[in-house]
Amino acid sequence: MGSIPHCAIIRTLMDYNHWMREALIEANLALAAGEIPIGAVVVWQDTIIGRGRNRREELHDPTAHAEILALREAGVARGGWRLSDATLYCTLEPCPMCAGALVNARVDSLVIGIRDPKAGAAGSVYDLVRSPWLNHRLQVTSDILADEVQELMQRFFTNLRQDKSEP
Repeated sequence: MGSIPHCAIIRTLMDYNHWMREALIEANLALAAGEIPIGAVVVWQDTIIGRGRNRREELHDPTAHAEILALREAGVARGGWRLSDATLYCTLEPCPMCAGALVNARVDSLVIGIRDPKAGAAGSVYDLVRSPWLNHRLQVTSDILADEVQELMQRFFTNLRQDKSEP
């Protein structure tokens, strides 16, 4: 079996960057609303079929994570809960709840901007998306536009700390 052609690798990286920029748009919308800036998009057949951004504060809903909202929208777009052949792009590595939802939705691939060393469930703290004990596993790619995602997260938490320290 031969190696992957160089042009295919470049094309894949260009696609990853393109779709991660769409997830970053969602993250910036979350930031503007005062939410932790996490964004996600579900891509199927080169089309976004689901978008989501963190909306926990706005909706008063602990499950209103970017990934969950993007999966819900994608399920409606596909007319069912099985999202085979879809890829979820997310600015931050999913938590255990979201990783479980990805497995249950049968998403094929997960592309991550940055890892979450505190709660990541796609290889950092846990690896639910590739667990041999579950009935489905995802392909995982990380560190896509990591510098941009990291800067956005740092800006949010720096502003949050400043707001808390002001009288």
